Amino acid sequence: MRARDKAAVSALRSTLAALDNAEAVPVGEAGLRGLALEQSPVGVGVTEAARRELSESDAVQIVRAEAAERLDAAAQLTSPAHADRAARLRAEAAVLLGFIDGPGTA
Repeated sequence: MRARDKAAVSALRSTLAALDNAEAVPVGEAGLRGLALEQSPVGVGVTEAARRELSESDAVQIVRAEAAERLDAAAQLTSPAHADRAARLRAEAAVLLGFIDGPGTA
């Protein structure tokens, strides 16, 4: 059970980071470049940029991509020395797909 929890934690952490990165606004859209010092905004929160809101389908696509990435990496680990790593990647993919498709369908 502990190994299953480690796989879930690892998969969820990296997927949450991928979702967070997808919500980030590209630097070019910030619009703060090229201002003279005297024209720079000042005050609390002026350096904060609004985050993009992902739709449910966008989030599902990102989670599916994360799962597919793990399954592809596991498929490339064919050596018996890498069997544990491949099994862990498959378990992580199953956790992610379980959130999308429901438990037991991955």
